Amino acid sequence: MTWWNRRSAKAITALVKRIAALMAILTVLSCAGCATSTPGESGQSQSSDSSQTHEQVKKSAEQSIDGAHLRDNESLYKVYDDSGVETMYLTVSRGNSSEGTDHSWSEINQYSADDYTAMGVERYKVNGLLQVGDEQGPVSGELGFGESAPNATVQIRGQSSSKFQQKNYKIELKSGKGKWRGQRTIALNKHVNDGLRFRNKMAYDLIKGIDQMMGLRTQFVHLYVKDETSGSDSFDDYGLYTQVEQLNKTALQAHGLDKNGQLYKVNDFEFYRDEDVIKLADDPDYDQTKFEKKLEIKGDNDHTKLIAMLNDLNDYSVPMSEILGKYFDTENIAYWMAFQLLTGNIDTQNRNVYLYSPTNSHTFYLLDWDNDGMLMRKEYEIRQRADGQSWENGISNYWGNILLRRCLQTKSFRTALDKAVNDEYKYMSAGRINSMVRQYRSIVEPYVQKMPDSMHEPLTSSQYDTVADQLHSEIEQNYQTYQTGFNKPMPFYIGKPTPANGKLRLNWDVAYDFNDEDLRYAVTVSKDYAGDDVVFSQRDVVLPEAVMDMPDEGQYFIKVSVSNASGYTQDAFDHYITDGNKIYGTKCFYVKADGSIVEDANE
Repeated sequence: MTWWNRRSAKAITALVKRIAALMAILTVLSCAGCATSTPGESGQSQSSDSSQTHEQVKKSAEQSIDGAHLRDNESLYKVYDDSGVETMYLTVSRGNSSEGTDHSWSEINQYSADDYTAMGVERYKVNGLLQVGDEQGPVSGELGFGESAPNATVQIRGQSSSKFQQKNYKIELKSGKGKWRGQRTIALNKHVNDGLRFRNKMAYDLIKGIDQMMGLRTQFVHLYVKDETSGSDSFDDYGLYTQVEQLNKTALQAHGLDKNGQLYKVNDFEFYRDEDVIKLADDPDYDQTKFEKKLEIKGDNDHTKLIAMLNDLNDYSVPMSEILGKYFDTENIAYWMAFQLLTGNIDTQNRNVYLYSPTNSHTFYLLDWDNDGMLMRKEYEIRQRADGQSWENGISNYWGNILLRRCLQTKSFRTALDKAVNDEYKYMSAGRINSMVRQYRSIVEPYVQKMPDSMHEPLTSSQYDTVADQLHSEIEQNYQTYQTGFNKPMPFYIGKPTPANGKLRLNWDVAYDFNDEDLRYAVTVSKDYAGDDVVFSQRDVVLPEAVMDMPDEGQYFIKVSVSNASGYTQDAFDHYITDGNKIYGTKCFYVKADGSIVEDANE
């Protein structure tokens, strides 16, 4: 082959290769818009080729995160047997000043929560070695076995309960020192005010069976304490406690919730805007101490979402239907409220509940907390306590809370509440309740009947029988109270009497009636709270005010009630406290020598 022919052949060969390469590039480009394969599907295209056939599948409806229903982690309750009694051994010793543990055990038990507030210091702690076992002692394989160095800190817990001689304790395991049932914070509650000593345990065991409620893990605990700060070398019997899972980030995660979300413990809060206290953390006037008197911060410190919710909730131009769809879940509030109503857990108007919201949601949820005050009507009667009467029964108990009031004023919510009450009422059958009571009594009574708990038990043995045997009848009574509650006017507040031109003007808020019936008020002013020494009285008052002659200098009591056309009567919210009892519908005030009026502050 000539040089020219060889050169031509090489040129032709090179041209063919370039054409082939160009074709390959064009092929790739032409497929750039094709659907890509899903991993795990052998590279098959996901295009909607009409020639393909599919199996029919049923998909759940897409759900918005706002207003989503909460469901508890059921498997969490199946890991440990919580039906009996766990025995714990706690050795307490002095620690160091930098950790705030350089205190004696007697100091820990000496002061109440109010004392610490007055002293302006954090609650004292001691070092503790917590060991778990049985009545023979710590057991191999359990927390703290074989250890001698402290693995925890210990302090009292609770607010009003901290005033009792028998204290509640918060035991916090140190980082790296292990956990007990996945928990580092162990709350032990004595429940001194609960004569039965099993109400809180019973409540959370009931909640386990209510899908629409979130519960917490509980366990009866027999506690022994060795106080090395006083030189003791033996364990003293501290009796029976109820361990309740601490509602914190660890608990949120364990129950399938967002551990990084907002979490507030409601201490004294009725969902009013409270702009002078509820502020953003970076506000120059933000005072965390004042904030936490209302809402104790247990989660994220960003209050933006909370404030947005409160702004809308307190703006009556925003329909409650919009607020329930965005900031709250109707099901959650309805089933939470139904549980409190049926169990008569009255101390939940403005506290003893947690407020939780996931990070990426606008919605807040009510989480149950502290139920040792449930089903107490008969016990209060025996102990001659007036709690749980008048407006504290039924739905009127929640009328002072603006969130729950607006819910109750909304027809769709009342329908949901009816369903929740009926569902839970059927669930809390006599058979179920009585069976639970028998089980708890078999566990609790041996401790209640011996020291140290017998020294502080408020019920006699026969009284204990009476109270325990009628718990389900209280549920029946609470159910009937709920059914008639919407027939009654709602409670209202009495205003401060005001002097004017030698007269005393009495005033109060307008009461609300679900059936929009005509209302009439009755007002009495007397020199004694029993209403025996009357200085002014007027009935069938149409407007929320009355005028009387200016009384002489001294102490007075104004009582106001309201009745509707159907004959149902309701007291005012105000109450006068004397000897630990409440005088409902009554406000105390003083007329001073100069004619000024001073309200009593003990209400």
